[in-house]
Amino acid sequence: MTPSLRRPLGVLGILLGLFAYALFAVWLFEPVATLHPLLQLPIWIALGIGWVFPLKPVMVWIETGQWRQ
Repeated sequence: MTPSLRRPLGVLGILLGLFAYALFAVWLFEPVATLHPLLQLPIWIALGIGWVFPLKPVMVWIETGQWRQ
């Protein structure tokens, strides 16, 4: 079985995607930090979970070689 570049490229894509997502969250920090803490909580929870959805196709591609399952 020949090794595939799919896994290293996928991991690189995930790392770049997480970096971009972290920059987005940092960009949102100042406007969200001015809100009441009870309003901040659902925003930070959504951002904490939300990174999975844009990167899920990359994870599927690493395992299956297809973008959709």
